[in-house]
Amino acid sequence: MISKKTKYAFKALMHLAVVPNDQPVLIADLAREESIPKKFLEFILLALRKGGVLNSRIGRGGGYSLALPANRISLGSVLRILEGDIAPVQCLSTTHYVRCEECHDERTCGIRLAMVDVNSALSAVLDKLTLADMVERSEREAGKLRNVMDFSI
Repeated sequence: MISKKTKYAFKALMHLAVVPNDQPVLIADLAREESIPKKFLEFILLALRKGGVLNSRIGRGGGYSLALPANRISLGSVLRILEGDIAPVQCLSTTHYVRCEECHDERTCGIRLAMVDVNSALSAVLDKLTLADMVERSEREAGKLRNVMDFSI
């Protein structure tokens, strides 16, 4: 499961994706509109800025905006910035490798061999899906709900 930090990051990024890029959004406004604790959001946005996903401007007219078009920000890149490696077992991690204590031979470990496929599939999906896809899916479903007619009397 993804952490609350990553969920909040995705909410904030979706919000920023629909705002014109020349109109930075203040942290206070973003926190209020998306119901995210401001101090927590500051930490998240700083990590995303350091990861190259966001730009920030200080002073009048300042705030945060996307550093890249939404269709170039993969969900996998955001997850890796905030959560680190997304490998299902530590022995597959490229950034936080740890050999499993109970493993006698990684080359023949059935768990590791199965998780290689899981890791590949998960990474492929997360690296293919973008922030633009997330926004489009949300808007499409919201549109379906708006078109539902209530025939109750």
